[in-house]
Amino acid sequence: MATKLYVGNLSYSTTEDQVRTLFTQAGEVGEINFITDRDTGRAKGFGFVQMVTEAGAQDAIKRFNGFTLDNRALTVNEARPREERSNSGGFGGGRRNDSSFRRR
Repeated sequence: MATKLYVGNLSYSTTEDQVRTLFTQAGEVGEINFITDRDTGRAKGFGFVQMVTEAGAQDAIKRFNGFTLDNRALTVNEARPREERSNSGGFGGGRRNDSSFRRR
């Protein structure tokens, strides 16, 4: 069963091909997904690597957590499940009923 790994502290110049080449040393790599800013399209410095086997994933964590790539020490661990986002508490246009926000 495939295991998704979180890979953090990536240089903004690091490419998916570089990460694939590196992680292939630990086992077969499935999908790679770098996270980008939706407004600018610029990389955020982290992403996810799917290792095809659990053994490959564990080997990748041992080998590459702390490994230096593009002068950056990588953070590699098993990805946590994505948390559900709620629509409340965001930047909606609602008004607060708090007296501290009322104009005096």
